Amino acid sequence: MKGIITVVGKDKVGIIANVCSFLSAENINILDISQTIVQGYFNMMMIVDYANATKAFGDVADDMNALGEKIGVIIRCQKEEIFAKMHRI
Repeated sequence: MKGIITVVGKDKVGIIANVCSFLSAENINILDISQTIVQGYFNMMMIVDYANATKAFGDVADDMNALGEKIGVIIRCQKEEIFAKMHRI
């Protein structure tokens, strides 16, 4: 199962490290990643593979949300099929 993770917030040291460390600990593989910083604001989008995750998708999404609050960014997780349906033209 693939998912889309977005991370947005004021740029600071450690955002990528915190997010990637969390994903690694949960056995979630990063398939693709894009990140930019625009006028001091950090924006990252990741496509990840949840196939071997140690927790259910909903639990991972909740934990990512809590991580975002802890490090001062907004982290959202969506299943790929839902994301694709929401963003098709």
